[in-house]
Amino acid sequence: MKRILSGIKPSGELNIGGYGGALHQFVKMQHDFECFFFVPDLHAITVPQDPKELFQRSKDIAAFYIAAGIDPKKATIFIQSHVPAHVELGWIMETQVHFGELSRMTQFKEKSDGKDSVSSALFTYPALMAADILLYQATHVPVGEDQKQHLEMTRDLAARFNSRFEKTFVIPEPIIPTIGSRIMGLDDPTKKMSKSNPNKNSYVLLLDSPADIRKKLARAVTDSEMSVRYDWDNKPAVSNLIEIYAVFSGESTETIERRYEGQGYGGFKKDLAEVVVEKLVPIQERYRDIIDSDVLIRILKEGAMRASETAQITLVQAKRAMGFVTF
Repeated sequence: MKRILSGIKPSGELNIGGYGGALHQFVKMQHDFECFFFVPDLHAITVPQDPKELFQRSKDIAAFYIAAGIDPKKATIFIQSHVPAHVELGWIMETQVHFGELSRMTQFKEKSDGKDSVSSALFTYPALMAADILLYQATHVPVGEDQKQHLEMTRDLAARFNSRFEKTFVIPEPIIPTIGSRIMGLDDPTKKMSKSNPNKNSYVLLLDSPADIRKKLARAVTDSEMSVRYDWDNKPAVSNLIEIYAVFSGESTETIERRYEGQGYGGFKKDLAEVVVEKLVPIQERYRDIIDSDVLIRILKEGAMRASETAQITLVQAKRAMGFVTF
């Protein structure tokens, strides 16, 4: 069976961009793939984190996986740091990656730009990301535009290892969602939706109240044309809203265009808000039911055990191929 590995980093409160680009994709994929969905907390600490916030956000991501509809009986849900094989294979991958390759990573350049000092882990974390994927012999990895470069490095490292030693790793293929992978700010459709934006009306958080959701979407920028048309080149702000509508309604962009043809933006934005509220309220209720429950802890413990069993098999194969003494 085809296998997926993916996760959402616990480095901030989840917004609807995270839902569109990851959560709702995961829910669909669990029916067609063997899935491993993890909380990459080791990646979060490449930049400074408040310990209390890291603890809470790691639980939050796991709870949102379940609240959004991922079935822990179908998919393995776990926290990265609960499976030590990630760190061990991550170090092995560091021995295979070249300094120049890491230097060309655009995310490192962006995250280190203007800073007096950054951790070495921020520079080398693509090696750990490769280990995350390769440990589970993932055949496919869902990626957004900003992660394509890292997946290419993973593919290169897998092929390099297989060539230098023996065939050990599956070379994963990307899955790039056509809808939902690029939800942009409500105030600026040229920038990805992010809670780091000082304008609180630029993003909708998964735990925002219905009133806040309606207010933020009512204030979302559009354009002067008054035509609900999906055209990222010429109408990025409206296209962004149509894409949000498509994610939360499950309808095609063409269906949405036809529905609002000749109607302007008022009714469209009002209906969009209701579609988002209708989807998020049950998720919020389920999240609150499980976030501090024994059920969540049990799911994470069971997920860590299942993930460890799979990861350990690959780790031993890789170590044996390199000449380590294994038992």
